[in-house]
Amino acid sequence: MPTTPNPTRLAVRPITGVIGAEVSGVDLAEIDDETLAELHDAWLAHLVLFIRNQDLSPEQHVAFARRFGTLHIHPFAPNLGPEFPEIIPLDTSNNSAPVEWHSDATFEQEPPMGSILRALEVPPVGGQTVWASMYAAYDALSPTMQTMLAELSAAHDSSFTFGAGGRSGSFSQDTASGAQRQVAHPVVRTHPVTGRRSLFVNQQFTSHIVGMKPAESRAILDFLFVHVQQATFQVRLDWAPHTVAMWDNRCTQHYVTADYAGTGRRFMHRVTVMGDRPV
Repeated sequence: MPTTPNPTRLAVRPITGVIGAEVSGVDLAEIDDETLAELHDAWLAHLVLFIRNQDLSPEQHVAFARRFGTLHIHPFAPNLGPEFPEIIPLDTSNNSAPVEWHSDATFEQEPPMGSILRALEVPPVGGQTVWASMYAAYDALSPTMQTMLAELSAAHDSSFTFGAGGRSGSFSQDTASGAQRQVAHPVVRTHPVTGRRSLFVNQQFTSHIVGMKPAESRAILDFLFVHVQQATFQVRLDWAPHTVAMWDNRCTQHYVTADYAGTGRRFMHRVTVMGDRPV
């Protein structure tokens, strides 16, 4: 007698044809292995997942993220202390969040593979997060530009956001003096799971193209920083308390809209999963 395949556990509703999906039918605090595998597949397919009504404790948030790999301890951003060093609290009420497009912690030799962000309190209006597909940004380039960029590496510098050197700081291939972290990554990286190519430079951490004169480097990066922001590559989230967003940091960029000054508090917890060296 033939067996009936297991029904799909998740409801996944794509938001755009390029990036983003709403997921329902899951409790992240009690997710089983089969549902986790479905969620991971949806994550790879849609790059960013939005999951509403997830009232997770810090312990549950960390435990869920750990199902995807070793957790990243940020070298500069404050955390919740010895009990939860993996959790970064993001607490703003006056548009003080960074507004430049970025991927998280690309100044690391092995940048994070993904982040899982949980909203605790949000302003009544504004404070959306916008993500863009770096697959789509790469695919939209001409074959000539793709070929040229594939031969290049770019420097990523922690000082852009976290001080100790500024935008004119000297670059070292893998190490830096003091707290500053600098590393070179390919401008075009290949996703280790999907095999797809994506752009891997961002306005918040990328300082220059390695081996180029400053004017040459600036011209290429300025073009790419504008190119990745096209609306056709994007998805936007209106936050509500207990919403979880999880994104693939290897092939997306994001930023927070600075449009909620005086409207209320924006308080979130982020946990980040470690990744591998971009190639």
